[in-house]
Amino acid sequence: MYLKVIKNNRNVLFYLLGAGTSSLGDVISGLAFLFLTYQMTESSIHTTGVAISQAVPYLLFGLIGGVIADWVGKKRILIIIDLIRVPLILSLVLFQQLELLNYWHLIVVSFLIQCLGCFFNPAHRAIFTIITKEEERSSVNSLLDTVTRGITVLGPIVSIGLMNTINVIHFFTFDALTYLLSAILIYKIQFTEKNITGERSNQRKISDIFISIKDFSIWVKKQATIRTIFIVTVIIVFFNTWVWQVGLLLQLIETTPNGEELYSLLLGWYGAAVIAVNLLIPLIWKKLSVKIYLFGSLIWGIGILLLGFAYTTPLYFIGILVAAIGLPLSGLSRVYLLQKYLPTEKLGRGFSFNAFLLYLSNTISLGVFGFISSFLSTSILFIICGTMMVICSVAYLLTFSRKAPGVIPYNRLNN
Repeated sequence: MYLKVIKNNRNVLFYLLGAGTSSLGDVISGLAFLFLTYQMTESSIHTTGVAISQAVPYLLFGLIGGVIADWVGKKRILIIIDLIRVPLILSLVLFQQLELLNYWHLIVVSFLIQCLGCFFNPAHRAIFTIITKEEERSSVNSLLDTVTRGITVLGPIVSIGLMNTINVIHFFTFDALTYLLSAILIYKIQFTEKNITGERSNQRKISDIFISIKDFSIWVKKQATIRTIFIVTVIIVFFNTWVWQVGLLLQLIETTPNGEELYSLLLGWYGAAVIAVNLLIPLIWKKLSVKIYLFGSLIWGIGILLLGFAYTTPLYFIGILVAAIGLPLSGLSRVYLLQKYLPTEKLGRGFSFNAFLLYLSNTISLGVFGFISSFLSTSILFIICGTMMVICSVAYLLTFSRKAPGVIPYNRLNN
């Protein structure tokens, strides 16, 4: 099934290879930002600060990036952004060689890289539906999520190898090379963009961006399925972000002798489980639904809860395995439903709006739980967050189950 899709659609192959290359670089540089920050400061607050710097840009420019993605040539903007990110990330290597690198350099570059991501990500997501047919999307979504999430198997392995051979700073050199390769692969994707250019594009004003965002927000309020997805995602991500992005690393460093290496190993284990789950999902469900999305969120929350009781290495592996089953099931369902219910002319804004909400939730989570971590242990925070994720998922599952079967989603009537 998967080989057939790739064989029949060469664009899918280049798209997946580009996404995988870019994701590998993101994993490697993401680890470098965390490792270098902790080495420099030995502070959970400063480490949280780097994570916040990666989320704030999406609050400032996330929605604007979606509008621009709907307006401009997507392929061109993707290549330009990849090429801009090369010298930007290499600047950190240069500062290190000159012995000038400090914490604020990490914050600024991290912030700028994510600002570019605000425009790259919605455009990249938008071309997905242009280069695929509807009957291919379940399989290609699975492959894409397998590649992007499953790259965490290769990422930690590469990071461990790099840590034992070169300085952590050259994780950024590796990331720069992936940006170059990503640009080449995107260039090879061939498609026609019908809704761009012309006089209409030249006549647009800055004020039109905000009008477009407002119109989309009004439209979303009338879409029952999309509205439910957005609300639940915000809640689930709020309780997941800090414990997963910062808490897990800090807990391992505090409780194990080789915390950084075990962290990389656990991410590899997580990636392997994600690959298996992603490949199985299209074989079990041809079409994904809101109930499946909520069920995935429930399993995800149980995994986070189990990590709160992880005092030995085997328990860490079990908790991450459970989370790795729920998170891709929830994530794939969300993407599938957005692709299904978003009109073509709203794809960029739809995915950027989704990203905006995710990063809003991320930022609040990092700020709130980063502060609370000064008073409560990481394990207690895992238990609190996991419990709330479970409660939210169960509550929405029960609410959704009470609705009469066979009711046509409200948004389908309005598309």
